[in-house]
Amino acid sequence: MDDSTAGRRDTAGANEKTLRTITTVVAAVFLLVGVLGFIPGITTNYDTMTFAGHESDAKLLGIFEVSILHNIVHLLFGVVGLWAARAARTAVAYLVAGGLIYLVIWVYGLVVDHEDPANFIPVNDADNWLHLVLGLGMVLLGLVGARMIAPRRTDTTGRRAGPR
Repeated sequence: MDDSTAGRRDTAGANEKTLRTITTVVAAVFLLVGVLGFIPGITTNYDTMTFAGHESDAKLLGIFEVSILHNIVHLLFGVVGLWAARAARTAVAYLVAGGLIYLVIWVYGLVVDHEDPANFIPVNDADNWLHLVLGLGMVLLGLVGARMIAPRRTDTTGRRAGPR
């Protein structure tokens, strides 16, 4: 094995590790948010929390509307993210698919009136902005991660010719 091949393997391994670490951090944040949503004081109006629906007036950090279902979804996103972080390819899939899901939830929050019974998640304006940022951020991280772990072609001189 020549030095350039070993160097590419070292870089690929470091890139995969970085991507897996980023995914672990994203997943840990979802877990933390899910747990915090069940803690009175950190979640204001805790006694008004419902399983689902817009009737819940509980707000994480006094800003983001939450319900039991909402908190469970955050916990599930965290658990799935920790599982996905075990391998670079699944980390990319988690980030991109999770980001797309959050973008769908953002659109949902824009089209559903906050007081409508269809607002079962529940969401408010602060949630909508957060879902947009989360969605874009996760998709971007996933796409950058995919490029980081993409195999590189080399030309006949051993120089990189770009991704396959």
